[in-house]
Amino acid sequence: MRLLIVGTLEGYITAAGKIAMQRGAKVSHTDSIEGALNALRAAAGADLVMIDVKLDIATFIESLKAERITIPVVACGIGTDAAAAVKAIRAGAKEYIPLPPDAELIAAVLEAVAEESHAIVCQDPAMLATLRLADQVAPSDASVLITGESGTGKELMARYIHRKSRRSDAPFVAVNCAAIPENLLESELFGHEKGAFTGAVARRLGRFEEANGGTLLLDELSEMHPRLQAKLLRAIQEKEIDRIGSSQPVKVNVRLVATSNRNLENEVRAGNFREDLYFRLNVFSVAIPALRERPADIPMIADHFLKKYAQANGLGEKRLSDDALLMLRAHHWRGNVRELENTMHRAVLLSKSETVGPESIMLTSQMLAPEGSAQASIPTNSPVANPFAGPGGTVPQAPRGYGQPAPGYPTSYAPPPGHAAGAAAYGNAGAASGTPAVQGLVGRTVAEVERDLIIGTLSHCLGNRTHAANILGISIRTLRNKLKQYSEEGVPVPPPGTEERAAY
Repeated sequence: MRLLIVGTLEGYITAAGKIAMQRGAKVSHTDSIEGALNALRAAAGADLVMIDVKLDIATFIESLKAERITIPVVACGIGTDAAAAVKAIRAGAKEYIPLPPDAELIAAVLEAVAEESHAIVCQDPAMLATLRLADQVAPSDASVLITGESGTGKELMARYIHRKSRRSDAPFVAVNCAAIPENLLESELFGHEKGAFTGAVARRLGRFEEANGGTLLLDELSEMHPRLQAKLLRAIQEKEIDRIGSSQPVKVNVRLVATSNRNLENEVRAGNFREDLYFRLNVFSVAIPALRERPADIPMIADHFLKKYAQANGLGEKRLSDDALLMLRAHHWRGNVRELENTMHRAVLLSKSETVGPESIMLTSQMLAPEGSAQASIPTNSPVANPFAGPGGTVPQAPRGYGQPAPGYPTSYAPPPGHAAGAAAYGNAGAASGTPAVQGLVGRTVAEVERDLIIGTLSHCLGNRTHAANILGISIRTLRNKLKQYSEEGVPVPPPGTEERAAY
């Protein structure tokens, strides 16, 4: 854990630094925002920034975003100044810590950052065997290629290998090759000199130099352009890099870990990935099994996320009922752990008691399920299973916490023409016949079912797009695009909720 303190902290720098160091953190300090930016550009690196609330936190965070430096920021100030705390949080700070520093509070923040989403929760023999393999390779400096489907936890495995390695006290730096445009990825990896290109306002050391002595994770490496692959190969072979705009090579000592959700051998055959780079990286391979291949992990992981999101939403402790657990075990989990996490998040929001039952479990990827999977995506007694229940498609009563419709807005919506019967069958087929509700979908297209589900969920949320998108497990942009399409097709769409109407 590397902590960067920015500002004077009202004279409490020494006390805060000592507390952090006692908890195992490496602490550095700078007086100004510009000094902090220079330190981060120079690959001094940090896992957390504690900044004096009197400084311009908004400008600091905007500068971090502009230079693509991702790091959590915590504001600190004297006492419990509510106005200062609110201002700091609105500027983008993750937390506000009152001064003088409390040892337990600082320890909790450091622990939260250090363990944030980095724990591997497992008990299935298949995953335990994978961890034993990782334990064997971790102490070496060999490059590791981690493969597995999307959502299996490849970055978590990379962090696990780093923690078990001889470089565990050195930096772990991750780069998502799929999330950064090609023209920026080179600068991100190798750094640049001031004026090397438009926007290069200062020298910036790249991720290779930031990870010097430690581990560099190249996430989704298969997305990297072949031209950049050649430069990466040279960096691996020669153990040196060239910053953009510089003629002086820089020696680096990093351990490379790469991940991919594609079959890189197939990518090599297709000419999308360099064969020599593949063999350089694939000194040791760790394949993470899909969630459906390690069923014993499902209850343990589900309980982990249930506790996490219950706490995050300020709710009491929740537990899964036996019937809900049976649903989870029967699902195919095409989206793996990430899909299970989203499912548990929705379940926490939908559950009305401390016991999470089948009515709160929404399984969203049933249309992508392998042939023969009969598990219903949405149970018949779920609040959104029968979106047009009631005469004329009356919107069901909103659960506590949802806003009420504004005066003058309708409170009922007719189902899409020709789909009323289908909607009823979808919601009631399983309950009436004792067979899975999915049988009520036979004879309908995927587009029709998707449309009824989206409109019904939106009606259930009284038009609130944000709540509906969270429940459906899709982005707000995707939801808006779908609603625009339905409106153009003549399908009645509920208007936005009260708090969202100003944005439309």
